[in-house]
Amino acid sequence: MDIIHIEDLLLRAIIGINDDERSNKQDVIITLTLSADVSKAGETDCIDDAVNYRSVTKRIIEFVESSSFFLVEAMAVHISRIILTEFPVEKVRVKVEKPGALRFARSVGIEIERERGDFVS
Repeated sequence: MDIIHIEDLLLRAIIGINDDERSNKQDVIITLTLSADVSKAGETDCIDDAVNYRSVTKRIIEFVESSSFFLVEAMAVHISRIILTEFPVEKVRVKVEKPGALRFARSVGIEIERERGDFVS
């Protein structure tokens, strides 16, 4: 499998369990690693044969900025489901970070990895 990286999307979302986190959008940083076969796109040089990472990015931005989660874990799973069910990707690694969530830490976050078979039966 070939690898596509989309690194450090800085977005804003309702995320967290505290009252202020439920009413004020906070920064989240999303990093995606997509596994897909890009050999046809490499041969044809045609966007129709590629994973259009601009479309992936736009879809994730739209989703995250309109979302409301208590946990970064839930956000990561939902992002992975979108990518694996809407795009020609076989496996995805999703990292969701919440800058400044813990005192003295630059950020906290989670990284998950899912495969197409985890969501498509």
